[in-house]
Amino acid sequence: MEKIFVLDTNVLLHDPMAISAFKEHRVVIPMTVLEELDHIKDRRDKDVSREARIAINAIDKILFNASPRAIQEGVEIPNSLEGDKNGLLAIFPDQLINHDTAAAYLDGSQQQANDNRIINVALHLQVKNPGAYVCLVTKDINMRLKAKGSGLENVEDYRRDRVLDDIQYMAKGYEHLPGRFWDQVDTVDTIREGSQTVHVLSRNVLPHAHVNQFIFDDSGFVGQVRSVEGERIELLDLCKEQMMNQHMWGLKPRNFEQAMAFFMVSRPNIDMTVLTGPAGSGKTLIALAYGLHAILEEKRYDKLIVARSTPPIAEDIGFLPGTEEEKMAPWLAAFDDNLEVLHGSDESPFSSIEYVKDKANIQFKSLNFMRGRSFNNAYIVIDESQGLTQFQLKSIITRVGSNSKIVVLGNLAQIDNKYISPLTSGLTYLVEKSKHFPHAGIMHVNGIERSRLAAFAEENL
Repeated sequence: MEKIFVLDTNVLLHDPMAISAFKEHRVVIPMTVLEELDHIKDRRDKDVSREARIAINAIDKILFNASPRAIQEGVEIPNSLEGDKNGLLAIFPDQLINHDTAAAYLDGSQQQANDNRIINVALHLQVKNPGAYVCLVTKDINMRLKAKGSGLENVEDYRRDRVLDDIQYMAKGYEHLPGRFWDQVDTVDTIREGSQTVHVLSRNVLPHAHVNQFIFDDSGFVGQVRSVEGERIELLDLCKEQMMNQHMWGLKPRNFEQAMAFFMVSRPNIDMTVLTGPAGSGKTLIALAYGLHAILEEKRYDKLIVARSTPPIAEDIGFLPGTEEEKMAPWLAAFDDNLEVLHGSDESPFSSIEYVKDKANIQFKSLNFMRGRSFNNAYIVIDESQGLTQFQLKSIITRVGSNSKIVVLGNLAQIDNKYISPLTSGLTYLVEKSKHFPHAGIMHVNGIERSRLAAFAEENL
């Protein structure tokens, strides 16, 4: 059966390369979508306008040399995989659709004109291609309801960015095994490597394990998956008591999840650590404490870069007075709060904080100004990443240069982007895609250590 997918504007804004996600099938872009992209590309919202321009360029790259007739009938979409059949991309002149067709027709009222015109395209194609599977793809829930109510048989959300069906299955970076772990193991080879003990097990014992994942049981055993190769797993034996006694910049873990996060973020072979968890679990404090320790004590990096996305209403921070760091101060106050925690017991906390900021070369950045740059010999902390798309996170992580480490922080319960859900967040995508990468670590820090009131609010309000 021929499949025809009609794309809404929000799909191309969410993933500018979405036109290549439909394999060998026909992709139709209504003229209204091009008009909306043209309007959006000049918006002050830099993230959205940039993605609109990328989508326009991607469409132009495919249709550049095609004739007007070919563009309406469909032009082959280049496929990166050899042997696969190419799909087709077509532009549909939806301004030509009217009441004369047999398809249902939504009027072009001013408030809903664009949505209605896009739905009309799908309804028109459904009537004109009775033997085909015609589907409208949109991330707008209300638009999906309107399309179904108008008689469109197939309406879907854009799912390419979904790596999970349920957020509860997202990797946490650890697995708790009830009882005693060794009771489940039939054979094991134990190797001594200097001060380290490594156990080589059959993968059947831990079928879902991934690299750098922690394994612990009720008897006190703690191990970390060092490698997964074929049918065998290498498990690094760790001491729970030693992990609970780790110190970084005067900070000590208050619970075992924090202890695992301490261990993960301090590993020299891990270039990226993703820390997820609720507010008050200590993610920011752990990331900052290790950054100061690595720069000032270990001399491993030259600077500490702290970055986060500014909310849409504050995208253009250029009008604010002062340096970039001073402009970003309202959105990075959390890091000042954490510096106060680390130096609150000093004789002169304010002087200590200013000294550390200068000595550790702490730089506050907006994510909007990080693209196109390259950061070498740097320790980078990305805060509040749950509201970023996979495309935005990728563009940031590709900025990481040589001898640098990046720590990505986020809480999926605090997404403030109306187009993103926990399942479609770039943070979820990053966790699932990087969990098998040997130089990436994942840890969900769940224990709330801020206050009993914060714990109550997180669980009950």
